[in-house]
Amino acid sequence: MKYITCIICPNSCEMEVKEGKNGIGVCGNICKRGEEFAIKEINNPTRSICTTVKTTYSEMPMLPVRTDGEIPLSYIFPLMNIINQKVIDHPVHSGEVIIENVLETGVNVISSSDMYYFIEEVK
Repeated sequence: MKYITCIICPNSCEMEVKEGKNGIGVCGNICKRGEEFAIKEINNPTRSICTTVKTTYSEMPMLPVRTDGEIPLSYIFPLMNIINQKVIDHPVHSGEVIIENVLETGVNVISSSDMYYFIEEVK
């Protein structure tokens, strides 16, 4: 038996998840999405990541980025190692791919901000 707090909606349901011979049973969820989250969390937990990447611009030394999908929970630290080595040396638009197909997951790391608003001179 495992206890999980749902992060899908503001209800934050406290759910009890049991694995048995008939599959996975979920109790305590208010909506169907909570049950789906709990089953996914037991079988293959994934997360979206929001963080920053270094830039060469003093006007914007850090660029906010995020994944455009979810990655397996076990990939978070390897992803952060890759992101921490990346340095942006050219202006980027919001939504532009910064790291493509990270860790061969099919998920990209994309810019969450438009650098053109922050830098004075484009290199």
